[in-house]
Amino acid sequence: MLLNNREERDEKVIDFTLASSKNLLLIFTRNPELGKGKRRLAATVGDQAALDIYQFLLHHTVKITKNLYAEKMVYYSEEIWENDIWDNSKFGKKLQQGSGLGERMANGFLTGFENGFEKIIIIGSDMYDLSQDDLEEAFKTLDKNDFVVGPAEDGGYYLLGMKKYTPKLFKNKDWGTKSVLNDTLTDLCDEKVALMQTRNDVDYYEDIKEVEAFKPFLKHMNS
Repeated sequence: MLLNNREERDEKVIDFTLASSKNLLLIFTRNPELGKGKRRLAATVGDQAALDIYQFLLHHTVKITKNLYAEKMVYYSEEIWENDIWDNSKFGKKLQQGSGLGERMANGFLTGFENGFEKIIIIGSDMYDLSQDDLEEAFKTLDKNDFVVGPAEDGGYYLLGMKKYTPKLFKNKDWGTKSVLNDTLTDLCDEKVALMQTRNDVDYYEDIKEVEAFKPFLKHMNS
């Protein structure tokens, strides 16, 4: 359920007390462990290759976010790792809260808005096609729009940004399916929304098999 305990929310305020930017980037990530996560990819390339690819994508996400002018909060799926690739001097760290993806994202936005942020954007950590310039443009787009959405080729979205907490966006969605984008845009039909360029996230072998950067991880597929 959504966080509704005042004390529970107060515990989260301390991470933002020194915030200098009114922009907040939420980075949702899975703890990279063998045999967990990227199951659709692993079904074709194997568990170890899927883990190696995901770690490669995590490093890419660090690269494109570490110098972004925004407060950055990494939301871990299982447990917070204090000593990992996410530099504690650049990234705040929290644990995702909620029984499903929708509730977890909603709680991330709710916490951010409660702590005074004016523009909040959420991304995952499996977007090789995403750059720092894209993220800067998304925040800039919110100057003249209330929402920004980055459509994914699979019918979902790789980025969602807003200037006001809108809980309906996280309800009644069949997460992980091709209906998510359309259902989200339907919720926003009366709002001022900007769409970014459609991009491809990494879920299946077909998403990466022709991409040069991933070929070192796929050598075993041709042997």
